[in-house]
Amino acid sequence: MSEPLALSTAFLLGLLGGTHCLGMCGGIAATVSMSSPQGWKGSVLLGGYNLGRVFSYSAAGALIGSISWLLRDQSIMLFLRSFAGLMLIAMGLYVAQWWQGLTYIERAGGSLWKGIQPLASKLLPVTGMHQAILLGLVWGWLPCGLVYSTLIWASAAGDWTLSAQLMAMFGLGTLPTMLLTGLLAQRVKQLFQQRLTRSLFGVVIMAFGVYTIPWQGLVH
Repeated sequence: MSEPLALSTAFLLGLLGGTHCLGMCGGIAATVSMSSPQGWKGSVLLGGYNLGRVFSYSAAGALIGSISWLLRDQSIMLFLRSFAGLMLIAMGLYVAQWWQGLTYIERAGGSLWKGIQPLASKLLPVTGMHQAILLGLVWGWLPCGLVYSTLIWASAAGDWTLSAQLMAMFGLGTLPTMLLTGLLAQRVKQLFQQRLTRSLFGVVIMAFGVYTIPWQGLVH
């Protein structure tokens, strides 16, 4: 997959996966919005929270991308791309609510979240930009099947800088849903929880997964 197409795909994954973000991060976004001053300042703080969250995704991408870059064996990269494609298909099934297998991944990351959750709690209520950004930085490590699946896909890029960019684009793709969730929480949630909407987004994500799998390499 070419770099521009990969970056566009990462953005679309975040955009289409926004249905899951509503459940995982939408609550904290709404909390930031409701606990912050009204008007433009509250919107700025919500933006700061999302800025920190996107930075965490990018940092995670750089970290896992650097590890995979050290293993630049052709067979390993073939395996990573194949696994990434399967994870995207699983993500699509998850978003469409046809199969909830990714919840096991979220449970596996629960121990990590238990260690950093107390820090997140200390940052509420959000009254300043530094708190909003720090909260986003912490919340970006929340166990999430959608994020973990995209992270595995990004690791197959074979370049830590590209992996970081892919995760950043994924995070930017989630922004429309997350910002609207904070400002119009209930109305947006009802829209994205409609079965037809979730099914459509799930099918598109699965198509990305099928496209990601290096079929020619597997055949040979």
